[in-house]
Amino acid sequence: KYINFLYLSGLIALPIVLVLLPASFFDTGQSLCLSQLILHQECPGCGITRAVQHCIHFDFEIAWNYNKLVFLVLPVLIYIWTTQLVTTYKKIKKL
Repeated sequence: KYINFLYLSGLIALPIVLVLLPASFFDTGQSLCLSQLILHQECPGCGITRAVQHCIHFDFEIAWNYNKLVFLVLPVLIYIWTTQLVTTYKKIKKL
């Protein structure tokens, strides 16, 4: 029960934290992409974290420039987040 409550708390906190962080929070720093680190080439997912962060802050043009797939990926992420939120809430409510 405590694990589910902790998980639900994290699910609720995640979008709040992302909105509170500045849109440019992920714009600088070392890339975590293995394709860039090992092969020195961009992969189709490169820039998606930055793009999502800018999309959350309604900077759609900047998001588009980072990764055009953001407009497909973000709705999927929202769907997965919502599904997890509802499922976890129902588990807690049953206990």
